[in-house]
Amino acid sequence: MKLGDATQVSRVISVEDVNEYASLIQQTETGEQVPEPLIGAMFSYLLGMRLPGQGTNYLKQETTFHRVAHPGETLTARVEITRIRAEKHLVDLSTTCTNETGQLIANGRALVSVRDAGIELTAHD
Repeated sequence: MKLGDATQVSRVISVEDVNEYASLIQQTETGEQVPEPLIGAMFSYLLGMRLPGQGTNYLKQETTFHRVAHPGETLTARVEITRIRAEKHLVDLSTTCTNETGQLIANGRALVSVRDAGIELTAHD
């Protein structure tokens, strides 16, 4: 892992996905927008499965939502390493989510620990 490493995933969140989420949280009205936690889950997937990957511990997430995402849109979530603190086994990443026309849906940052991920870090402060 090094500064600037990045990965992304694209997904269409369907009306059925939104309805299933609403059912799980016992919400009767689903509305015409993708719930923010479903967008956040895309970041969680990337951090836990791709970069840094399995064994990563999610410590902190800050997200600002700039516009509504609608069911049926293709959403692309991306994470990029912005800082590595090897002595503490910590990695900071920027997070962004855009829609199919490139409009920014959300952005922020994540802090993860990679102590249990079997990854050796080199300091890059």
